[in-house]
Amino acid sequence: MPRARKYDGLVYRRAGTDFWWIRYRDRKGIARRESSQTVDWEEANKRLRDRLQARDNNLLEAVRKGETLTYGQWADLFLENYSKPPVRAEKTHEANLRCGKHLKAAFGASPLAELTADSIELYLRERLRQRVRVKAKLGYRELGAIKSTTVHQEFRVLRRMLNVAVRKKLLIANPCSGVEFPVAVKGLFRPHYMAWSEQLQIESHAPRHLRNIIRIITETGLRVYKELTPMRKNQIDLQNATVWIPDSKTPTGIAEVPLSRLAIEAFTDQMVSAGPSPFLFPNHRNPSGHIGDLRTTWEKSLRRAKVAYFRIYDLRSTYATRLSAGGVADEWVTQMLRQSDAQVFKKYSQMKLQMKREALDKLNRRANEMAAATTADALLSAPLCTAAVQ
Repeated sequence: MPRARKYDGLVYRRAGTDFWWIRYRDRKGIARRESSQTVDWEEANKRLRDRLQARDNNLLEAVRKGETLTYGQWADLFLENYSKPPVRAEKTHEANLRCGKHLKAAFGASPLAELTADSIELYLRERLRQRVRVKAKLGYRELGAIKSTTVHQEFRVLRRMLNVAVRKKLLIANPCSGVEFPVAVKGLFRPHYMAWSEQLQIESHAPRHLRNIIRIITETGLRVYKELTPMRKNQIDLQNATVWIPDSKTPTGIAEVPLSRLAIEAFTDQMVSAGPSPFLFPNHRNPSGHIGDLRTTWEKSLRRAKVAYFRIYDLRSTYATRLSAGGVADEWVTQMLRQSDAQVFKKYSQMKLQMKREALDKLNRRANEMAAATTADALLSAPLCTAAVQ
């Protein structure tokens, strides 16, 4: 019978080094020795306790692997396996690549397990102090300061990378959870609800294809660049008032979408405008392709209509809000948005001030008094009724 061990682990000094070393046994009973990378005895004991805790939680191998893996190596693995289509949309992958370039320059050589909330906050502050650099014929030219929304997007990409690392058990916790963004980011994730009068104003100053796009999205909730602009005419069935979406951002987005009367009119007009092209929104500069970017046309139309700028993607939020205001149940709105998570509905549907005022009109200020008053009236009238009968 093996002799019982007195200690789970040991901190000791090794000849020829100032660092403390730790010794412990894994779940198989194999002795492991490693440097604590510190000359502080308390820190060495803390590292030993972390190792024993990871062993008890069956996370020891993953934690050790995460310590030998650099952030740059993990970023390459993430971009290759968790960022490309069909896991994520192509535009999302492009955004991840842009952000990953700056993140790898800052943390590329650092071990993944040594990323801390403090180091991430220092990186964010440093990025906010930098200026935009563009490449010109005579070299690089500096423009204005980098926008806080740009830096915040880099922070979101980093947070997702480390969330996947936690799920793969390469990290015990995500250090981004302890990070406070240095500045307030205004206007982030605040969908704009477009009123009907505002829609008519924008449509009156928009070109024909953009006018049809506005009508289609606000009547169907289609995604702008992933589902609508690359659409082909053979996906549209006007006779049955449906449109087929073969490729989408999420698996639930692949579905048959019903069309309203206004949507049918917009699709019909756009099919006539597209001419012989197989695409619904052909690119006139490249007849074999479709429209890829609407930002310039959208901004000019808003400027001509004298409407404050908002994202064209917010037309999808308008669709959700109008469904909700029409009395459609939240579960049905989620399905019509073709979202798998009902929590996403809160992001799209916005209760406007006028709706809140209409709700306030229904406020009953005598709600607790009416029941008591009704009972008292009944008790008072009961004897009178009896006397009248007699």
